[in-house]
Amino acid sequence: MSTATIDASRRRFDVKRFLANNGALVGLLILCLGLFIATPDFLTGPNLLNIGIQVSTVAVLAFGMTFVIVAGGIDLSVGSVAALSAMVSSWLYVGSGVSGWIALIAGLVTGLLVGVVNGLVSAYGKLPSFIATLAMLSVARGLTLVISDGRPIKTAPEVSFLGGNLGPIPMPIIVLVASAIIASFLLNRTVLGRSMYAVGGNAEAARLSGLPVKRIVVIVFGLAGLFAALAGLLLAGRLDSAQPQAAAGYELDAIAAVVIGGASLAGGLGRISGTFVGALVLVVIRNGLNLLNVTSFWQQVVIGVVIALAVGIDVLRRKTRNA
Repeated sequence: MSTATIDASRRRFDVKRFLANNGALVGLLILCLGLFIATPDFLTGPNLLNIGIQVSTVAVLAFGMTFVIVAGGIDLSVGSVAALSAMVSSWLYVGSGVSGWIALIAGLVTGLLVGVVNGLVSAYGKLPSFIATLAMLSVARGLTLVISDGRPIKTAPEVSFLGGNLGPIPMPIIVLVASAIIASFLLNRTVLGRSMYAVGGNAEAARLSGLPVKRIVVIVFGLAGLFAALAGLLLAGRLDSAQPQAAAGYELDAIAAVVIGGASLAGGLGRISGTFVGALVLVVIRNGLNLLNVTSFWQQVVIGVVIALAVGIDVLRRKTRNA
């Protein structure tokens, strides 16, 4: 084989590897270019700022979901947990008279505890995470409605601040960046993060190698609940109230963002940076469709197709890896 042929093969391999690792980013750039051509309002300062604020909730929620999917699980309850955490925070502030900071911390602790329950039921109760978190989806949403009696409750000023600005920069964007740094550090720079990949890749092999698999699963779901709570407080801060139906359906957006970002639903694969890009893809699609005056009904159809394509690509990736 000639040197030219080898070089050409190497270039093709490099392109395939780049697209495999950065397909979501390439898709996002193409999407942005298309929307820039289709509507002049897309690449304006106010609209880009709006995209940053909108993506904050989805991305923070999806960061927690990344931990779960990398570890080989799934969490269908994160949207309901986000709503419950914000509602507990607001209820304590309004109904019990606690300080705003305690109310904010209580909201975060609520999400953490619910996530730990998910992990305990999944790891020690040996219930598949799909079933355990599907049950929690209903339980958490029901508790949200019970606490609120179906009505919005005003948030504490400290929570509302999360939806405001720090100087010229919106707080949701600041929280998003801080969350991304923390999540990336946990996944890539800690023993816990490496353990998540090991458990997701092969739980039995991880157990035989001495890893406390059940404890790791509980921690992973606890982190997912904590990030869900933070997302719920961000959303409540933007609305200046905790809404009983807040974040409904957001669990699908979180899962889609993780998979679009390159994670595998089979576990053992995923990146926080990829999840962020995946969340951006979803938000940019919705934003672009709004600018193009596409009805919300068709937007649901488009998002559903994107989710199906993302899962299909994941299946093809797994088949290619195993071939």
